[in-house]
Amino acid sequence: MPPLSAPVDPLLTRKLVCVPITEREPAAFLAALAAAAVSADIIELRLDYLSDAAHAEVFAQLPALVAQYHTPLLFTLRPREQGGQRDLSLGERRACWQSLPAAVAATITLADFEFDLAASFAAEPPPVPWEKVICSWHNFEGTPDDLIQRYERMAATPAAIVKLATKCNCIGDCLRLFEVIEYAQSRKPIIALGMSLPGLSTRVLSLSRGALLTFGALQPGAESAPGQPTVADLNQLYRVKQLTRASQIFGVMGQPIGHSRSPLIHNPALQAAGIDGVYLPLEVDGTAAFIRDFVHPHTRKLGWNLRGLSVTIPHKLAVMPLLDEIDATAQAIGAVNTIVVESDRLRGFNTDVHGAMQPLNELLDVRGARVAVLGAGGSARAVCYGLQQRGAAVTLYARDLRKAQSLAAEFNATAAALDSFHGQADIVINCTPLGMKGHSEGTSPLTAERLRDVRLVYDLVYNPEQTALLQTAQAAGCQTLGGLAMLVAQAAEQFRLWTHQAAPIDVMWQAART
Repeated sequence: MPPLSAPVDPLLTRKLVCVPITEREPAAFLAALAAAAVSADIIELRLDYLSDAAHAEVFAQLPALVAQYHTPLLFTLRPREQGGQRDLSLGERRACWQSLPAAVAATITLADFEFDLAASFAAEPPPVPWEKVICSWHNFEGTPDDLIQRYERMAATPAAIVKLATKCNCIGDCLRLFEVIEYAQSRKPIIALGMSLPGLSTRVLSLSRGALLTFGALQPGAESAPGQPTVADLNQLYRVKQLTRASQIFGVMGQPIGHSRSPLIHNPALQAAGIDGVYLPLEVDGTAAFIRDFVHPHTRKLGWNLRGLSVTIPHKLAVMPLLDEIDATAQAIGAVNTIVVESDRLRGFNTDVHGAMQPLNELLDVRGARVAVLGAGGSARAVCYGLQQRGAAVTLYARDLRKAQSLAAEFNATAAALDSFHGQADIVINCTPLGMKGHSEGTSPLTAERLRDVRLVYDLVYNPEQTALLQTAQAAGCQTLGGLAMLVAQAAEQFRLWTHQAAPIDVMWQAART
């Protein structure tokens, strides 16, 4: 590999979060640049989002803005086939770079040259000094197996930095990106990122593993690539610049996972507890492959300090035969929602029972109480087990009576059709998704008339926080309890299992409500 043509700027020895500017009108583009200067370590000017006429307007004001904000700039003119916004031939891109006004060229800290553009300047002086050039390659279809070979070909150009950005169709694709980051450590600096949600871990962890920079959008909707988090999330939620190889890793494995509130709850809790760690949303398709390649200490291919995982749909059952030990509660329920990595073993737990019961226990003693459980799915299983352990008299009410009867037989409960409920209970617990945002928001499984004699209504749905069922129950004069209480309580129990510390409950509650 040829040496760098000139010493690397000291800036490039730091961990950097780069904010791309993706506005299409000059005034908005410049305003976004000024806003990004507050939180960005370096700002990427995506010139391909602008027309040629808009370039002139932006360039006229750029030197003054640079002098005002002093934030380093990365210039990019991306062709459409590499993820850009304009159809630009190689010749057109060369001409654009060569025609930059001298005052504008002087503001460049880094310039992104696609591999073909960098190769085209290899035999002649480039319009930007090679020590400022990133040689980049993007693949929006997938992550090929030959990333190290591609890195070698790109590192052979005189460019100072190599950038590889590929679409992760599954979380396993992240392994190849982490591998090429590792390979590059004694070579030219690298930027390697996985696009789409399965690739998020590369965006959060790449700096801690030796990559030069990661990208964060100024705000939602301003992303320059699929799966790009915001700069606020990178800096404040995930604390990417504070992470190291020794940082503890936690996460939630599921599919889909983009809606999960768990990262919003656990990351502030880790920070409040002074724990050097991060909690990641992990979009996992194949349960067995993920446990083998990422989780189990005996087989995993990624060297990271993984300490624990939350487990959600569709993996709660599939993960069980892959673990070394499962606690009695999880065995009884038949589902694991928490994995603890302890030494070289994986231990499975279910904190849904604790999560559902603790808020209820704080309000009243359920021993001997008549409890109507609505639904017969996974949440109902956890609730029935917890109620059985506490001596409640449980009746399962469901639309699918046969399913309710099967579940009731396991937990010494009775079963009835949902339509048959008319207030014959002290407590009602909704374990169905009715009323959930994006599902059936505004719908209540029961009317106020059917709740007249009920003492407490507990809705496990937490989004929205005030569901139609809770509003109906309040109108009927019932005491109410919302699903956020369960969400926080089960998360706090996970936190305790992973860290052996009491969870900062107040912080978790505040985060859950944001």
